[in-house]
Amino acid sequence: MQLTETHRPTLDRALEAIRSREYWSPHPEHPKAYGETGAADGLAAYQALLGNRFELGQPGTDGWTGSEVSPYGPELGIEYPHPDLDVLLPAMRAGMADWRDAGAETRALVCLEILSRISTRTHEFAHAVMHTSGQAFMMAFQAGGPHAQDRGLEAVAYAYREQTSTPQTADWSKPQGKRDPLELRKAFTAAPRGIALLIGCNTFPTWNGYPGLFASLATGNPVLVKPHPRAVLPLAMTVRIAREVLGEAGFDPNLVALAAERPGEGIAKTLALRPEIKIIDYTGSTGFGDWLEQHARQAQVYTEKAGVNTVVIDSTDDYQGMLSNLAFSLSLYSGQMCTTPQNLLIPRDGITTDAGPKSYDEVVADLAASVSGLLGDDGRANALLGALVNPDVKAQLEAAAGLGEVALPSREVAHPEFPDAVVRTPVIVKLDGAKPDDEASFMSECFGPVSFAVAVDSTGDALDLLRRTVRDKGAMTVGAYTTSAETERAVEEVCLEESAQLSLNLTGGVYVNQTAAFSDFHGSGGNPAANAALCDAAFVSNRFRVVEVRRQA
Repeated sequence: MQLTETHRPTLDRALEAIRSREYWSPHPEHPKAYGETGAADGLAAYQALLGNRFELGQPGTDGWTGSEVSPYGPELGIEYPHPDLDVLLPAMRAGMADWRDAGAETRALVCLEILSRISTRTHEFAHAVMHTSGQAFMMAFQAGGPHAQDRGLEAVAYAYREQTSTPQTADWSKPQGKRDPLELRKAFTAAPRGIALLIGCNTFPTWNGYPGLFASLATGNPVLVKPHPRAVLPLAMTVRIAREVLGEAGFDPNLVALAAERPGEGIAKTLALRPEIKIIDYTGSTGFGDWLEQHARQAQVYTEKAGVNTVVIDSTDDYQGMLSNLAFSLSLYSGQMCTTPQNLLIPRDGITTDAGPKSYDEVVADLAASVSGLLGDDGRANALLGALVNPDVKAQLEAAAGLGEVALPSREVAHPEFPDAVVRTPVIVKLDGAKPDDEASFMSECFGPVSFAVAVDSTGDALDLLRRTVRDKGAMTVGAYTTSAETERAVEEVCLEESAQLSLNLTGGVYVNQTAAFSDFHGSGGNPAANAALCDAAFVSNRFRVVEVRRQA
C-alpha cells in the first residue's frame, strides 16, 4: 500500500489550509465529479444493503439488531452485529501497541486512505445519510459526503501537527564547568489514552461523527462507534471501510468496531462508564451531554449539545438580501441543524434599511413572505427542507404555534417520490422579549423548523438578551445585521466575551448555519452549547499524552 506517495501531498496541503484558513477541499461537491455511472452505482450499492445483515467480522457478536426506518417512509430492514462488550473491548485493545508504534505519519496516512475510499462511495453514502437523517438528497450528498470527509481530514491534520510538535528524539547535554557535561538521550512517544467511544447523532451521522472518529484514530486510539439507533447505516459503512483499510495496511482491523444497540437498550450509558473507555465524543441533547460530563470521569469527554442561536437585527443596507439570507437559513433541512437561527431579536420601534424605515411588524411580515416565496414551489421546498427526522420534531413544531401570534404558519408539503415523508415548512412566531411567559418559550431550544421573532425595546436590550442567552443557554452560532460600526463592535464584544461564533451582515450565498472545514470553527467550546470546537488543537491534543524515556548517553 503506497500510502506516502498517494496521500502525503494531501496531508501537507491540509496542514497548510489549517494554517492559512483559506478555502480548500480535496473532495468534490458536485455529483457528476464521481463518474458517469457514479449516481447509478451508488444507488444500486445502497439498495443492495437493504433487507440484509451487515457483516463486519468483528469479535464478540452475540446477536443481531436493527430497526431503522427512513424519515421518508421505507424500512431499511438492515441487521447489525450486537456486541458482547466483554469480548469486543479487549479485542480492540490488542492492536494498540502496533498502532502506537507506527507513528503519527503512518497513522495519518492510513486515515487518509480510509477517507479516500469513503470519498469514492459518496453517492452510496448520500442515500444512506438521506434515509437515516431525513436530509434532502443534495444536502445528504454534500454535508454527508465531501463536507464530512473534509471535517475528518481536518481532524487528521490537527492530530498530526500536534503529535509532531515534539521531536521523537533529542540529545541533551548540560555543561558542568570543568567536569564532563551531563548527557542524556531522550525519546518522546505520543501515547494513546485508550479506547475512544463515538456516540453518533441522528441528524448528521458522518459530519458530526468524523471529527472525533479520525481525531482519536490518528492519535493512536481504537474507536468504538455507537451510532444513533435511527442512523446506524452511514457509520456502519464507515466502520467496514476502516476495518478493511487497517487490515490491508497490516494493522488489527479491530482498532475500529461498531456497537449497535437493541431497541431501548441504552448501551451508550453503559459504555460511557466502562473503565476501558478513555475518550468520548458525543453530539446530541444537553441532558445526556451534561450526564456524560458529570459521570464519565475516567474519560476525556467532548460534547456538542443544544444551544439557542440568535440573530440581532439592528439595521441593514441590503434589506432584500438580508430577508433572503435569513429565509434560506431558517428553511435549510427544516431547521434541524445545531447552527440554525432560532431567536430573531428586532427592536419594537423598527429598523433602518436601504428600502426605508421598517417597523417590527413589517420586518416579520416581510421575512414570512420571503420564506413563503422560497418554499412556494413544492419541488424546491422538498429539495431544501428534507423530512422531519422524528416524531418529536413534528410535535414541537405543532406546539410552537400555540406559543404566540403566528406570523408564518407551517404547511404540509407532499413528496412526490415518498408519500409517507413528513415534510413541513417553518413556523415563525411573534413573541415579546419583555414578557416572562414569552421568555420561557424562546429561552430554550425548540429543535426543528421553529423561529421566534422577539420584540425588544432597543438594540442595546437585544445585546443584553444575546449575552444572557449565550451565557445561560449556549449558542453554536450568532448572527447580526447592522450598518452601525459602534453596534458592530458591541456585538463582537459580546461574542468575544461569551465565546460565540459570529456572522455579520450575511446577505449572499453564505449562511449563518454553514461552516467550512479548514477555515471555520464549528462551536467554540466556550459556552454551554459545546465544550469543544470542530476542529482546533484542543480537540486533538488531549487524546494522547507524550511519554518520555531517558537513557544515560
